[in-house]
Amino acid sequence: MPARPKSNAPSAGPVAAGAKKPRQVRIKAEERYREFVKKAIGLFAEVGFNGGTRELAQRLGVTQPLLYRYFPSKDDLIAAVYKEIYLDRWKPAWEETLTDESRPLRERLQAFYEDYTDTIFTRDWLRIYLFAGLRGVDINRRYVTTVETTILRPIAKGMRQEFGLPPDDPISAEEIELFWTLHGGIFYYGVRKVVYGLDLPIDKSTMIANAVDTFLLGASGVLKRAADAMPAKPRPRRTRRTKAVEA
Repeated sequence: MPARPKSNAPSAGPVAAGAKKPRQVRIKAEERYREFVKKAIGLFAEVGFNGGTRELAQRLGVTQPLLYRYFPSKDDLIAAVYKEIYLDRWKPAWEETLTDESRPLRERLQAFYEDYTDTIFTRDWLRIYLFAGLRGVDINRRYVTTVETTILRPIAKGMRQEFGLPPDDPISAEEIELFWTLHGGIFYYGVRKVVYGLDLPIDKSTMIANAVDTFLLGASGVLKRAADAMPAKPRPRRTRRTKAVEA
């Protein structure tokens, strides 16, 4: 049998007795996905939505094709960030608090906004929300719709009950806009504190109490005026049968 040709490659040398070969640590797909989303949140909060998948891949120390395996497009990555920041942090208990008629309305509003602002007054939440609005990303439109449906409309119904107005009439656009003034004012406190880094003179709880009290004092007149401006419901038409029953 001919002799095996000698290799020019350097010999690895003998393996020491009992030594174990180093084992490569494989990251599970779910863990890698969460890592990518977390890094994307940090990137978008820092530079807005100009940062793309190439920059994110560089930050993660991975190749862009690997990132594409998890997020085929930038829109897919934005959708994952939206779910993590705005959907997964949303609490169903907020709507329950606002609709709990066993508690006074003022107490409900104070409790809701205390907990709500604890969730949204963070650097990632506020900066991504503002960047999304500037770039026209769909995050804001979807979130505003959620706020109107699950926060502002329950507040509107509670206000009607508070001031003895018909609770079952359709909520008017003027009413919704009125409640946006309360919600937006509280939101902007967080922008000034967290995004602008201002040292605000009053604490968050006092700000919320002042905003709610001012709102409740001034809203009754606006609500009554809006209710008076709504067209009256048409009376049911009387037929021969109803006339006979009434007779």
